[in-house]
Amino acid sequence: MTDELRSAAEAWLSEDPDPDTRAELTALLAAGDTAELADRFAGTLEFGTAGLRGAVGAGPNRMNRVVVIRAAAGLAAYLKAKGLTDGPVLIGYDARHKSDVFAQDTAAVIRGAGLDAVLLDRHAPTPVVAFGIRHLKAVAGVVVTASHNPPQDNGYKVYLGDGSQIVPPADAEIAAAIAAVGPLASVPRGDDWQTIGSELLDAYLDRIAELVPSDAPRELKVAYTPLHGVGRTLAEDAVTRAGFAVPAVVAAQAEPDPDFPTVSFPNPEEPGAIDLALELAQEIGTDIAVANDPDADRCAVAVPDPGVGGGAEASAAGGAAAGAGWRMLRGDELGALLGEFLLSSRPDGVAACSIVSSSLLGKIAAAYDVRYVETLTGFKWIGRVPGLVFGYEEALGYCVDPGAVKDKDGVSTLVRVLELAARAKADGKTLVDLLDELAVKYGLHATDQLSVRVEDLSLIQTAMANLRATPPTELGAHGVVRVDDLAEGSAELPPTDGLRYTLSEGARVVVRPSGTEPKLKCYLEVVVPVQNGDVAAARTTAAGDLAGIKKALSTALGL
Repeated sequence: MTDELRSAAEAWLSEDPDPDTRAELTALLAAGDTAELADRFAGTLEFGTAGLRGAVGAGPNRMNRVVVIRAAAGLAAYLKAKGLTDGPVLIGYDARHKSDVFAQDTAAVIRGAGLDAVLLDRHAPTPVVAFGIRHLKAVAGVVVTASHNPPQDNGYKVYLGDGSQIVPPADAEIAAAIAAVGPLASVPRGDDWQTIGSELLDAYLDRIAELVPSDAPRELKVAYTPLHGVGRTLAEDAVTRAGFAVPAVVAAQAEPDPDFPTVSFPNPEEPGAIDLALELAQEIGTDIAVANDPDADRCAVAVPDPGVGGGAEASAAGGAAAGAGWRMLRGDELGALLGEFLLSSRPDGVAACSIVSSSLLGKIAAAYDVRYVETLTGFKWIGRVPGLVFGYEEALGYCVDPGAVKDKDGVSTLVRVLELAARAKADGKTLVDLLDELAVKYGLHATDQLSVRVEDLSLIQTAMANLRATPPTELGAHGVVRVDDLAEGSAELPPTDGLRYTLSEGARVVVRPSGTEPKLKCYLEVVVPVQNGDVAAARTTAAGDLAGIKKALSTALGL
């Protein structure tokens, strides 16, 4: 171990106020674990448009109280420098390891800086803070959460007073303010923050209840899982206030548990994550199964589908190892269903989705004379679209009430999904029937994803460099018609690290590094006309088409 590394670790120990991480770091020093220490002190967690996110532990390259206190001090300095002091900073947190402690540290630092701080008095879904910022006329908001990341992670998400997540240049300016924070002992802290609870939650729930018309059908049997997260209480209250029966809840996943013991990854997109909900749905015979991710800003839906078998076939159909006769809807499928439902009333505003989401929403919007825009990935971009009336991204994020929450919201989405499913049931239909109707009307838009998780992030950089140096001329059965390097930006989109391939016959591929996980993500779409109403044949064609593109793309990536 170098003297420099040991000195850095000992300097950290002298500042760290957390006995847990001090003990952890002391043990690493005593064991002489050079590799682990080098990783923890190789750099600092980078503050960007996603805020902070990383494994909980000691050192500047981990999530811990030192990092959080410095982040809060930098945020406070940024707000004061911008004159954003005429209102509180609202702070919420989930049930992950240390979330409550990190939230209290943030409140203490905000007060120490002379700003008002309002701390939620209990763990709660992320959308509550996004709602509460505008409801309380706050100047900013912080949510301590790692959303659907693995159990060892935590994070720090920042919103400004418009209720949207930060985007450039605010992220870089806050990062610079964090870097300028001096020794931890120089950061003043107070203990006189305010707390808020039922008042804010009731306002949020009352707003959701208003979304469903009084004369809408409500006959529906539902299975639900919060995936060991913080969504259950609020989701149950939202559903019942909106007039639906309380859902049956997966008992093994009902209570918050930061270790997420029943799932490999607490992300409803991951294979197997909602299997227990599907088992419950089959056991008691529900019309639908729904899931929130751990901070309840995403919503997943599974439906009975007689055309789907078990195991691999169900997994390919919806991203989950569903039981026979059930499948999980892809994010784009639910986005299209909600888009048709919400835009058919021809609202005066704008529909939006990210560049990696299906192109179908644009066609739905055009059918109802609703303006449509594409944004970069993430609700930090979708949520701030002027005049937004509906927005979504394929990663199970939906904004169904942007007048209240300018971010993805798994709770209000869940209620709108139940309304849509109950209306379909009253008409003798299912959500699968509605999907088939969309395919006949607009053509079958089938999407898939190739996602490669890596240990070495340099592999992603190498793969992107190779694609730029030697772009493919064909993918599967499709020729590459056009290549857009998204790093160059355009009049419509700011620059981002990504490549978009426009293929023949309306197909397309987008390749980009994940912003929150060590993954390279590739988003595939094909469009197949439905001949003579035969949606099943179109789906078979699309599945083969997507498989061919995925195989060719995997070869081109070299991972």
